[in-house]
Amino acid sequence: KVICNHTGSNMLNGVVAAFVLGAGLNGHIKADYACIEVDEASTRYIFPQIKPDYMVMTNLFRDQLDRYGELATTKRLIQEGINKKRELKLLLNADDPLVASFEGRNKIYYGIQNVYYADESLKGKSDVEEAFNCPCGKPLEYEKKFFAQQGHYYCSCGFRRPEPKYKADVTIHREYSVIQIENESFTIPLVGLFNAYNALAAIALCKELEIKDINKHLSSFKVAFGRSEVKELNGKKTLIQLIKNPIGANEVLKTVDKDSNLLIIINDNYADGRDVSWLWDAEFEVINNNKNEIVVSGIRANDMALRLKYAGVEKIKIINDIEKAVEYIGKTADNNITILPTYTALLKLNRMRILKKCY
Repeated sequence: KVICNHTGSNMLNGVVAAFVLGAGLNGHIKADYACIEVDEASTRYIFPQIKPDYMVMTNLFRDQLDRYGELATTKRLIQEGINKKRELKLLLNADDPLVASFEGRNKIYYGIQNVYYADESLKGKSDVEEAFNCPCGKPLEYEKKFFAQQGHYYCSCGFRRPEPKYKADVTIHREYSVIQIENESFTIPLVGLFNAYNALAAIALCKELEIKDINKHLSSFKVAFGRSEVKELNGKKTLIQLIKNPIGANEVLKTVDKDSNLLIIINDNYADGRDVSWLWDAEFEVINNNKNEIVVSGIRANDMALRLKYAGVEKIKIINDIEKAVEYIGKTADNNITILPTYTALLKLNRMRILKKCY
């Protein structure tokens, strides 16, 4: 039995609610594990209230700059939480120099050794062209770079990627990925290198906890809403992929089927982040040869249309109302549909009856 904040509500109130819902009518919690997602800025408030055994960290990317500021600020907020629990075991992504350099008494690393692509169109290019700085201030150099700042890095000062305890070779296919750790092979029904990193983090933790049948559970994994979720719209397969920051958007854009009918929905409510300047940092140029017109919707539909125009997209249709945009693409689509929404747009999609679950 596992307690989890399934809705993604990851601030203090949401974490409290997860434990309340996990308790019985008598208020006693009977569970084997609690697996809790925690907002970056909320660790310093949540950690004093619980006794976590492990903290798993995947990566740090620029996200909601109006809330967090730059990455150095985000890292400082997380480190404040870690400092409140010195006995905490940190399971860290060795390939991200920011994550690998967190301070703690008990650090365990996982990382990717090699990445292979079954289809070269999935590969894309590195998303961060500028040099990423070492903690000493010098630009990092890379033996391998997978995406953004993630890869095998080193600096003349001696700072370098730590040797992972759990290291994997990853093969990315069009509809699934394979993770090879020594003589064990794990298959996940998810696309994209970012999902392979998430799965590797989960596998590493399961191995730490000596949980068996990892592959069995990974192969039957069902996605959370909006994260590579497949639904049906007017009889057409519809893939929904959340986008909310430049690196995440870039990785999702690499997986977009160029023959699909594409709807992009951009909101700027508080939960999305008020600042949508990240649209100009994302590589929307990779979809400028999309076969069909691209429909844009949401509060900032015009901003998205302008960004696509500068990306070289020629066929753009603006429908500000989200429900009308979904109805339109459902009626006009001649093939599968891809929807890329921001967070509050995703919540609205989740309430729309026209989008049906696939079983």
